[in-house]
Amino acid sequence: MSSPTPPGRHAGLALLVIAAAQLMVVLDGTITNIALPSIQSDLGVSASGLAWIVNSYALAFGGLLLLGGRAGDLFGRRRMFRVGIVVFTLASLLGGLASGEEVLIASRVLQGVGAAIAAPTALSLIATNFPEGAPRNKAMGVYAAMAGLGSTVGLLLGGVLTDYLDWRWVFFVNIPIGVAILAGTRVLAEAEADRRSGRLDVPGAITGTGGLIALVYAITRGGEHGWTDSLTLGSLAAAVVLLALFLVLQARTANPMMPLRLFRDRSRSGAYATMLFMGSGMFATFYFLTLYMQQILGYSPVRTGFAYLAFSIGMALAAAAGSKLVARFSPRRIAGPGLLLAALGMLWFSTLDTGSPYATQLAPAMFLTGLGLGSGFVPMTLAAVSGVRPQDTGIASALLNTAQQVGGALGLAVLTTVSATAANDRLGDAAGTFYRAAAESDPALLGQAAEALTHGYTTAFTVAAALFAAGLIVTVTAVRPPRRPAVPQPVK
Repeated sequence: MSSPTPPGRHAGLALLVIAAAQLMVVLDGTITNIALPSIQSDLGVSASGLAWIVNSYALAFGGLLLLGGRAGDLFGRRRMFRVGIVVFTLASLLGGLASGEEVLIASRVLQGVGAAIAAPTALSLIATNFPEGAPRNKAMGVYAAMAGLGSTVGLLLGGVLTDYLDWRWVFFVNIPIGVAILAGTRVLAEAEADRRSGRLDVPGAITGTGGLIALVYAITRGGEHGWTDSLTLGSLAAAVVLLALFLVLQARTANPMMPLRLFRDRSRSGAYATMLFMGSGMFATFYFLTLYMQQILGYSPVRTGFAYLAFSIGMALAAAAGSKLVARFSPRRIAGPGLLLAALGMLWFSTLDTGSPYATQLAPAMFLTGLGLGSGFVPMTLAAVSGVRPQDTGIASALLNTAQQVGGALGLAVLTTVSATAANDRLGDAAGTFYRAAAESDPALLGQAAEALTHGYTTAFTVAAALFAAGLIVTVTAVRPPRRPAVPQPVK
């Protein structure tokens, strides 16, 4: 096996390329959230279409992440890293040029595909380019920081670009970044001898991702057309069949995309389930708060982006503290209280009305939620990789990212359905009425529609609190202290 290239005069550039790729992939999970109202106004996107703009990226990213990492092992990490960046960059160009809802959603799917290839290969390239010890630890620290920083940068950058340029620039901004990353890949080392034998689990990727898409579509359509609608029922049936087939394939395939042996450990399975619940609530929080601040409170996109600083500060403080606390406390003793704080933050959001102040209601609830969620990431990562075989460490941690993305997509599908149902119970076609009243300058009707939409959002926050509470229960009951190697006893 060839050894990784020692850090030399190109080490800094290699780290910059890898970190920039990770930042670009992560920030695209949130950058479009700020632009959603502007996209809806410009392209006439439906309420369900808005959710699909977010969900299509998460589903493709989460559903294909494991396959992307496997492709890097088989065909070369640097080569597949380049492929992922090219796909992501071209998809961003397509998104920026989109003239309708369908093209925009398709571009988000392609962005997710590119991200699913680039993200795991970027992480693997750290091992290829930096030797063990201080150089690799520093590189891993920068990579992890980009993962945490990406969401915040996405929210702030999305607001600035949408306000001062146009919503299309939340996509166009990736083009120069992608080109620069591609130009820098020439300094990355490719350990050719590290390529593994085997093949891609394409049937697993098709059935798993297809089943998730069918499930999200069924949930979304059920909220709009009823649960007895033939297409809703057909989608649910397809989801059940595809996901069942996926599990059968994973149990029988020689090189499965998702090795089921990793789920035999109760604590690790608990960590994945907890991350699923965390992702479901976090994605929905960004989605509904953005709509609430811009539609109901009248915030500009840039003001909305900066409003999220309270959330980001809370998350950063908790993540920094969590990195130190894991040495003294078990994962559930850190993540458990964090999930309780996140649930309380959601309940605080559930008290919002059409004129809630930022300083005394929105900001404290954001900070509390960020503090809670930030407390969970480090301990759940530790629980996910504890006790695994060295060759499974990468896929064990990648499954945690997959759980977060898939949880976000499923949670957003459920909560948008809950929100729309609650709003329409107050006022038929609340979202359509809101935009019609705004166009016709009808303040009385606009006020009624705003109240109905706010009721829908607060109902969704209440359900999100229940999701975080479910994650808390899983953490407390299933996640055990990490395994520690036995200390050899002296021979007497």
